[in-house]
Amino acid sequence: MWPLLVYGAIVLSLVAIILGLSYVLGQHHNERATGEPYEGGILSAGTARMRFSSQFYLVAMLFVIFDVETIFILSWAIAFRELGWYGYIGVLVFIGLLAIVLVYEWRNGALDFGPDGKKILAAYKKMSHKPSS
Repeated sequence: MWPLLVYGAIVLSLVAIILGLSYVLGQHHNERATGEPYEGGILSAGTARMRFSSQFYLVAMLFVIFDVETIFILSWAIAFRELGWYGYIGVLVFIGLLAIVLVYEWRNGALDFGPDGKKILAAYKKMSHKPSS
């Protein structure tokens, strides 16, 4: 029990020493942007409570889903030899289901980030056919 207490005392003393040194040796200034978040030099405008479209959250969820999928496939690749054919078939089913989900999300428009390409081409053609004056 006492080694744990000694370790805790060493950690707490190191933290106190580091905080004390940073306070004593650090710069003490009070400029205009010091109170601003991150002292970035850019004055904040408006509130941080702005609304995001639901598309943003859908993309975030897709990122999390496919990020977790990467972890599963990587762990399968590490244990490839031990899993054998059953593991291979299992990961093929897993990747197949992910492909089906990706196609489903694509068809529902979850991956449409900007304006439709056909609308952009139509607007460009409309602009290019204007008579120059």
